[in-house]
Amino acid sequence: MSTDTAPRLITAGELAELMRVSERTLWRLLSAGKLPEPVRIGRSTRWRLEEVAAWIERGCPED
Repeated sequence: MSTDTAPRLITAGELAELMRVSERTLWRLLSAGKLPEPVRIGRSTRWRLEEVAAWIERGCPED
């Protein structure tokens, strides 16, 4: 897979910064099912940037 077509994965810290919330709030939102599901790579948790951007565009629905 070339790097231009690979999905961009962001960390919890990057997502929290993008959303302007603390990482603690981010984890609470995830536990409550209010965020897109992350990708787990070993012990790391990442989110697909395109998926997060689309979720924000839709108004951050809680589904």
